[in-house]
Amino acid sequence: MIVWAIGVLTFFSSYAQNPSDNAFEKYEQTVQGTKAKFTMVPIPAGSFMMGSPDNDKQKEKDETPQHQVQISAFWMGQHEVTYDEYISFFTDKELERKKEIELDAVTRPTVPYIDISNGMGKEGGFPACNMRQYGAMMYCKWLYNKTGVFYRLPTEAEWEYACRAGSKTIYPFGDNESMLKDYAWYDINSKGEFHKVGEKKPNAWGLYDMLGNVSEWALDQYQADYYADVEKDALNPVNTPETRHPLVVRGGSYKDAAKELRSANRFSSSLDWNKRDPQLPKSMWWNADASFVGFRVVRPMLQPTLEEAEKFYKTYLGL
Repeated sequence: MIVWAIGVLTFFSSYAQNPSDNAFEKYEQTVQGTKAKFTMVPIPAGSFMMGSPDNDKQKEKDETPQHQVQISAFWMGQHEVTYDEYISFFTDKELERKKEIELDAVTRPTVPYIDISNGMGKEGGFPACNMRQYGAMMYCKWLYNKTGVFYRLPTEAEWEYACRAGSKTIYPFGDNESMLKDYAWYDINSKGEFHKVGEKKPNAWGLYDMLGNVSEWALDQYQADYYADVEKDALNPVNTPETRHPLVVRGGSYKDAAKELRSANRFSSSLDWNKRDPQLPKSMWWNADASFVGFRVVRPMLQPTLEEAEKFYKTYLGL
């Protein structure tokens, strides 16, 4: 289902009457009762050409036709959500006391059944990984419950807009592939592992690791011919999911070649990412084989009402 400024997406474009407590500038978010904290970067409103132009020899079919999109202002996480931040959610004793989370007949999130880092690193600034989109969205809802600030995953359009940071080139820094090593961990320089966030150069808007390291969940349902259906100059488009698979993943990872790290490139989630899960039924929270997938959060400039926020989370978590 493709939605622009109606339904769930109303929260992103025609917000409720609860203005932000912060000026539209970079800020640090702390989470009461935990050690978690992270930096949010302001992303200005604007428009851009989403996808790849016809003359791009590296383009893939699902990146066309290129189309103009309008994006409302929002904040985005300066870096991918780290293990230290994410694990605060899974160890939050308050969840058990308040019984706010109900899943799989328990009142708290399921603990990982694997080493989610596959031995590549956890504490100290490594990106969280191996979670399903459900787990990423539940983290966003937890943040909302803990902070009173509405957080969510970025739409595919928001993600590409933020990644490009005003650029029209193949990569945010230009077309020269040789410069990619300064901005991203990928197959050439990663040594087959992800790395701590923020070790490479940021893009023009101050966002780190938008390309490479771990790829990132978006809100959208993956649809190969989606761009053909997007209206001209659409405001905040999103392909609202109706099923849990396939979903959109963006940015490429430490395992991918330079071509896969282009700003316009799109990935589809795969059920193979959880093929080795020994549980029956398979976990709604974790993947067993997706150490290359993580996420970052966004915050709309103006916040939805409590009712709107709850409806949003219910829609995305109730698939």
